[in-house]
This record gives sequence, structure tokens and C-alpha cells, in this order.
Amino acid sequence: MKKKFEKHELVEFKKLILKGKNAILENIEHISGEGLNQSQKDAAGDISGYTYHMADVATDTYDREFSMGLASNERRLIYEFDDALKKIDEGTYGICEDCKSLIAKTRLKVIPYARLCLKCQEKKEKR
Repeated sequence: MKKKFEKHELVEFKKLILKGKNAILENIEHISGEGLNQSQKDAAGDISGYTYHMADVATDTYDREFSMGLASNERRLIYEFDDALKKIDEGTYGICEDCKSLIAKTRLKVIPYARLCLKCQEKKEKR
């Protein structure tokens, strides 16, 4: 049983990881630009001097918090992608952190930042 991926396989995984990371970065930029930097008045398109209804303020606040939560989750994924790139450079990419066996290529194609093989991931989720 092989212990590491071949160089050409690592090149393909690196492309996949960079593509995923760039998609996440674009998504964060979109989320951030979509309303987090606007005042509530600007976001609502209101140029009058009237006060807001409490329900409108609550909705705006919820939307902002929801967007911030999404951006936070996306930033966590950026960390995972960066860690996967680091593992490629170190020669440890695709090796399960628990059992030290090689993670299946099909799993890494779907989750290129996977840290555990499927068996170890299932064990972890059952705990």
C-alpha cells in the first residue's frame, strides 16, 4: 500500500485547493461588500430623516449578523485550505491524522482539506 501521493497527483490537488480557496475568497468579498460596510439607512435606500420601525432595525441587524456568521465560516475554510497547502509542501498531504493511512483520492477530490480518512471521520462523528 502506498504511503504518499505522486507529484503529479499533488499538483492536481494543489490546483483543486487553490480553486476552492479563491472561490471562498470571492464569496467573502461578496458577503462583505453586500451590506456589512453600509449603514442601515444606506442599506435600506432611505434618504429621508424618518426613524426606522423597530421591526426594520431588527431585520437589518439579523441580516448583518447572519452575513458576519457566513463570513466567519468562510474564513475557517480558508484556514483549512491554507493548512492543506502547507501539508503539500511538507509532504504530509492526504495522510490521515489519526491512523496515518492514505486518505482516498475520491474523498480528497470532494473535500480537498480533509484531515481524516472516512473510517476515522465516522468514528469521530460517532463520539
